[in-house]
Amino acid sequence: MPHRTIVITGASDGIGAAAARNLAKAGERIVVVGRSREKTAAVAAELGADYFVSDFAELAQVRELAAALKEKYPRIDVLVNNAGGIMGAHELTVDGHEKTFQINHLAPFLLTTQLMDVLTASGATVINTASAANGFGRLELGDLNSSRKYSTNRAYGTAKLANILFTSELQNRFGGAGIATAAFHPGVVATNFAAESTSWMRHAYKTVINRFLLTPEQGADTLVWLATSTPGQDWVPGAYYAKRALAKANKQAYDAGLARELWDRSEEMVSAGEPAERSELDNV
Repeated sequence: MPHRTIVITGASDGIGAAAARNLAKAGERIVVVGRSREKTAAVAAELGADYFVSDFAELAQVRELAAALKEKYPRIDVLVNNAGGIMGAHELTVDGHEKTFQINHLAPFLLTTQLMDVLTASGATVINTASAANGFGRLELGDLNSSRKYSTNRAYGTAKLANILFTSELQNRFGGAGIATAAFHPGVVATNFAAESTSWMRHAYKTVINRFLLTPEQGADTLVWLATSTPGQDWVPGAYYAKRALAKANKQAYDAGLARELWDRSEEMVSAGEPAERSELDNV
């Protein structure tokens, strides 16, 4: 049986790197995507894998990444949208979107939709790294950039809620075309994902509390399980998981109408920065 191609974003460190190592040992063909060229190249070299560097704070780089992946891989069996993290004070990206929301939601939304023809043709599984932090998020379609009210933790929770809504709506729209999706909570893992933030949570990664956190390998367990098991048989497509079991999410996560509206609004937000020539071609 030929090796499957598994693309993992945020794979230069933490649970992404741990999952990449685990899946590579199982014989999968791993494609490592990260923001740091040095760290991403190091993980790829260790695994003998291909790698791409992309900063999700700039949507043009996400489009370039999607184009490069489509050119090199006619088949993608699993896409893992794992890149993300907690940010600091309110900040807009070069694309004009609140940084936490863009990096954690809009960028993976754009990457996935740009790859949709390859993903559907491959009957791919799309796995989105969410978080139990979705519980203190609140999605307001009229203020996705958190212009009226912002806190570091709420912005992160809202972005993780968006991940779950995106997962369910992706399944709703493309499940019939062969896509299978899942979101998951990795647990509280000892990584540096909050290092650049102003959140109180960053202190947990620098104190004695750190020794009680999960290892990246433990945090990657549900991701690896979703990537290597059978959707519809071992897990429910479109659902949210933790510890290999269905998990309860924010009540907004079960609002199908909100999921549809978030998808439409996300399309508008990511298309706003597309090159003019691309838009003209779309209208031909």
